[in-house]
Amino acid sequence: EVPTLAIDLVEFHENSTVLNDEYIAHRLGLIPIRYQPADSLKGADCNGAFLNHRECVCYERCPRCSVEFELDVSFNDTIAMKSEEELMEILTVTSKDLKCNNPNVAPAHFLSQDEQDESQDAGVAIVKMGPGQRLKLKAIARLGISKEHAKWCPVAVATYRFWPIITVNEEQVATLTMEQKQELVDVCPDRILEIDDVTGSIKPVEDAWDKATYTEDLQFFQQSIKKRPEDDDFVTVEPSQDKFIFTVESTGAMDADEIVMSALRVLKDRLNYLAQEVENLKDM
Repeated sequence: EVPTLAIDLVEFHENSTVLNDEYIAHRLGLIPIRYQPADSLKGADCNGAFLNHRECVCYERCPRCSVEFELDVSFNDTIAMKSEEELMEILTVTSKDLKCNNPNVAPAHFLSQDEQDESQDAGVAIVKMGPGQRLKLKAIARLGISKEHAKWCPVAVATYRFWPIITVNEEQVATLTMEQKQELVDVCPDRILEIDDVTGSIKPVEDAWDKATYTEDLQFFQQSIKKRPEDDDFVTVEPSQDKFIFTVESTGAMDADEIVMSALRVLKDRLNYLAQEVENLKDM
């Protein structure tokens, strides 16, 4: 229920491209729209900056509940200043061609600088056009949540896993030969262990918490080199019961930390509302 901006209404003035109006409107709706206040470098929470259009008191739309984008690209006008070789190339209309009436709002053309460096286009591709074709439209972005439509979802992927607790039994490890220690390090596909150059003992690598996936290879190998089956394990990897790793990948509409804080705010508001309703029931 994190509110974001997304293109919700498209008015076509001219479209002579190979894609029909509905297809282009759908592609426009899936372009992430980023709100960035003038005093911030982050994609911020839209809550408070905009109203849901259903809650606004305006007749149709206003700057308080909507943002307008204009796009006007003509193949013939664009190639007028290009060479003859470039005249034969297909023109790609991207999110860079969308002009917004709000200086704090713009399409999220790329998720990161690395993605921008690797991309062949100037932004999110909308349609390709050839000679004589033109696309002119006005798009209206509104506030919404992904419960209504996926285009308002600011998250591409969100996962969590338990924090790994890696324990090395020094007494048991001391009974192993150097070859067995190396085999124990190599058998784990996550590469979470290494041999200490000074002590010769086994220790977790620095980023073991990020690599550990609780594979069973390590457990099976330890059973094979134990002198007795009832002996303690040389290394144990167990999930923590009160600590976990939460990963959020943004679509570009908001920064990941802003998404988490906004989600917590929504949850807090919901709980406060529930508490208030319970208190009202008690007073009845």
